[in-house]
Amino acid sequence: MHQKTPISRRMFLRSKQSITVGVAFLNWLVEREVDLQDLSQSDLDDWVAGRNTTRLVAHRFLNLARRSRLVNTDLKMARHRRGTASRMSLAEQRQANADLSDAEAMDLRDRAAGVLVLVFGQRVEDIVRLTWSDVTITPASVTIRLAGMSLPIPSPFDDLWRQLRQTPRHQQTAAHPNSTWIFPGQKPGQPVNPDHLANRLRQHLQVRAARLGALNELTKLAPVTIAAEALGYAPPTLERHTVGSGATYARYIANVKAMGQPPLPRQAAASSPNGS
Repeated sequence: MHQKTPISRRMFLRSKQSITVGVAFLNWLVEREVDLQDLSQSDLDDWVAGRNTTRLVAHRFLNLARRSRLVNTDLKMARHRRGTASRMSLAEQRQANADLSDAEAMDLRDRAAGVLVLVFGQRVEDIVRLTWSDVTITPASVTIRLAGMSLPIPSPFDDLWRQLRQTPRHQQTAAHPNSTWIFPGQKPGQPVNPDHLANRLRQHLQVRAARLGALNELTKLAPVTIAAEALGYAPPTLERHTVGSGATYARYIANVKAMGQPPLPRQAAASSPNGS
């Protein structure tokens, strides 16, 4: 990490998780009165059995301990694999969408950020970098540019964004003179810190589960390459969500043929988030 500048938020969070789970594992051993040098395979099996899959992150610590000869080098633990995190079901997403429509439930700016998570599967670190130049508002529609492609914000959330544009809180202050950030932060001229925004959203929304649930649905609507380009993801990343959702491009084409319609053109296919 010292050799990389800057360190990405995801790299930082991954390292933080490794340390947190490693400490939790050592504390668990202390509770069981097991010295690290006496760690057995049955201890490892008990650690992971019937527990949250996040416990498998301890394999990173175990690898270090084996290389350092702190434990038996024959010990094994399954690797924590991506794609095992929980996702919001479609029913849960619909309920969350209804909650975002409640003006009394959340701050207006937090609701706007929640829309980008729930409807477009956007990462918080990407959301905070958006400016008002990425948004086009007309009487007929509201579009937002993600990864270079403009996508329509569906009703009723388009009115939420119109309201946000007319409520330029923090926009014209000493810290943010003539700021164009949609989500300005406390530091002069800087957007809000991603962790701060994520913590605010977590008071009302399971952010990661919501984002993964949205991607799970979005990969059913268009070919992976189109969806990836529109949403700012690498195609292999969305391909994993495609496999997880049971959607494939072949199935997409089959569904289109069954409806007796030609495949969607690139722009139209990419601009149909959550069926809108």
